[in-house]
Amino acid sequence: MDTLSYKTVSVNKATAQKEWVVVDATDMVVGRLCTRVAKLLRGKYKPSFTPHVDCGDNVIIINADKVRLTGKKWTEHIYLRHTGYPGGQREYTPADLMAKSPERLIKKVVKGMLPKNRLSDRLIDNLYVFAGAEHDKQAQQPKAIDINALN
Repeated sequence: MDTLSYKTVSVNKATAQKEWVVVDATDMVVGRLCTRVAKLLRGKYKPSFTPHVDCGDNVIIINADKVRLTGKKWTEHIYLRHTGYPGGQREYTPADLMAKSPERLIKKVVKGMLPKNRLSDRLIDNLYVFAGAEHDKQAQQPKAIDINALN
């Protein structure tokens, strides 16, 4: 009887197939966009996914200033941070963050969807967010993908 040999391939840093992709965020809901971007950053769409290795793609998000939130989340959703001093708890809304920097809003949401460990610090470095339609990563020859086609 012939038997097939199956091996579980564990990807490491040297054998990871990382690509550069561009995602257009125009008129997309922030949460739905960021869940798919988080999966791209982790590499969960790849058949060679390894949980403890950075095997995901480098993602460039353009038009971050044109995203939208559903309902009253622009004003009623509250983020908290602390300065480190007594009584230093500060709160802000997505509208406040969008007025200052649309890039920071997207990065904050994606970082919250990544695992809470040292790997997420390396994964978030693979995310590049730009408010307008232009980006400075043309030398990497990124390919444009339709984020809605991913599940």
